[in-house]
Amino acid sequence: MKKYAIILAAGKGSRMKSRREDISKVSFPLLGRPLVKWIIEALKPLNPEKLIAIIGFGGATSEPIVKEDCEVVWQKEQKGAGHAVMQVAPLLEGKEGETIICCGDTPLITTELYENLFKKHEEANNSLTIMTSILKEPHGYGRIVRNQEGNIIKITEQKDCDDVAEAIKEVNAGVYVFDNKELFEALHHINTNNAAGEYYLTDVIEIFAKKGLKVGSFDVEDINDTMGVNDRYQLSVAEKYLKARINKEHMLNGVTIEDSDSVFIGPDVKIGPDTIIKPGCYLIGKTVIGEGNIIGPNTYIEDSVIGHENSIIISHLTNIVMGNNNKIGPFFRAREGAVIGDNTSLGNYVEVKKSVLSNGVKAHHLTYLGNAQIGENTNIGCGVITANYDGKNKNNTNIGKNVFIGCDSTLIAPISVGDNALIAAGSTITKDVPDNAAAFARARQENKEDDALRILNKKK
Repeated sequence: MKKYAIILAAGKGSRMKSRREDISKVSFPLLGRPLVKWIIEALKPLNPEKLIAIIGFGGATSEPIVKEDCEVVWQKEQKGAGHAVMQVAPLLEGKEGETIICCGDTPLITTELYENLFKKHEEANNSLTIMTSILKEPHGYGRIVRNQEGNIIKITEQKDCDDVAEAIKEVNAGVYVFDNKELFEALHHINTNNAAGEYYLTDVIEIFAKKGLKVGSFDVEDINDTMGVNDRYQLSVAEKYLKARINKEHMLNGVTIEDSDSVFIGPDVKIGPDTIIKPGCYLIGKTVIGEGNIIGPNTYIEDSVIGHENSIIISHLTNIVMGNNNKIGPFFRAREGAVIGDNTSLGNYVEVKKSVLSNGVKAHHLTYLGNAQIGENTNIGCGVITANYDGKNKNNTNIGKNVFIGCDSTLIAPISVGDNALIAAGSTITKDVPDNAAAFARARQENKEDDALRILNKKK
């Protein structure tokens, strides 16, 4: 049976307390990934026929995030979740199949949970299956109302709860699987006669029950999995759970993380076995780290490649094969486009951006390498800068193999330094340096007797 998926991502998120009108709640980042992207990535393995994101408030921010994976539908007016789903009718109304509806602010729900929800729905032959949880403190959630036979007959939202409904502990987790045709038929019959004056999606449940359609539930044992993010505190709590989940997976796959509480690893980061991640490291974006590396402490790596797993891409860039066993950090920063080879040593306050460092490169401290290609076994001294920006364009620096670049040198791009070259400390290099050459670009030192005393006396 065909599957469809709808993500509700149009809400304002007023409890985030942002003063910016252009930011949507679902665009707030969690470990470097926007909130709604967690839901998209969990749904994609289900291979839905259509994956639809409904956006509204802050939609200009949300749309670029979701449009790569989803068909985008706008909810121009904020009239409730039921009204949001109505906007999808031109895409889904009348189609045979099952439709999952979930919220764009529930990042802890996994693909496995979604799969189990569908499994329960199909095995029970339900027309509607609701994901539910049992909470000791259910205030704020819609309550699952059952009849004497235990069948679900409706959901009562918090604003509409009387004393009886307030006491119910079983709550709506905000995820549903519907018979698609019945869903859009029922949406024609909901109204705004409620405390919020909105079209409640949950009113569809009562319509299904009264029609005699089978309504069931899927209870989630760990209530943290269904946690919604409504404010910045809850955002931080969700981040804590996700961080622990990601770090555990890496450790079970052979990565050593010395202080998991202080290490932040993004969801798209790949790390090979026998790599050691020391405390205080941030590894985010599309970063790939190979085997046997030592990273950190206090090292920041973003959208970078360190090791063999992307060797085909790296080889295309540098005509070499990249490896592993690097010593990175402490206080190292790799920004987007950094590609680092085998047996390199990159230390304190070294920053690399859009540069390819081949096997055996060493840059131990206080160095910026931007838009550079650096050959094997080259040594970069302390305080070296590739000056890649001329005020208008970013230019490239090409450094060959077995080069020695002395401390406090500046290479003004565009420039090339040949194999086996030497650049004297303190040089500002503005012209290409050929193979095997030594380059000196500094004024000749002169010592003037007693001038220090004369200059100091003038300052008194």
